Amino acid sequence: MSQPKFILTNKGELRLGMVNRHYELLKADEHCYGGGYYEFDYLSNHLLLWGFSTDFGKPRWEKCQVINVSTNYRGFRIIYSTWREWETGINISTDHEVSYF
Repeated sequence: MSQPKFILTNKGELRLGMVNRHYELLKADEHCYGGGYYEFDYLSNHLLLWGFSTDFGKPRWEKCQVINVSTNYRGFRIIYSTWREWETGINISTDHEVSYF
């Protein structure tokens, strides 16, 4: 059964999708720097990234100088938390350089 999952690619791209396994989000010429699950809070414009990938582990944000995010998510505050907690997470939007494509 498909679930909302994300990965961080070696090109710095944050990629989201409904898949069974995280590796399904990778393209042929890419490597993965980890992943997890996602959910949106449209009332507060938050994108919560949480958990880890059983295929690739926790996202290694420090491996990427710039996090490339789809323009579909512009305006969202992007938070990563290990245990699905909004308040204690890493604010990707402010703690990292984000570029929209």
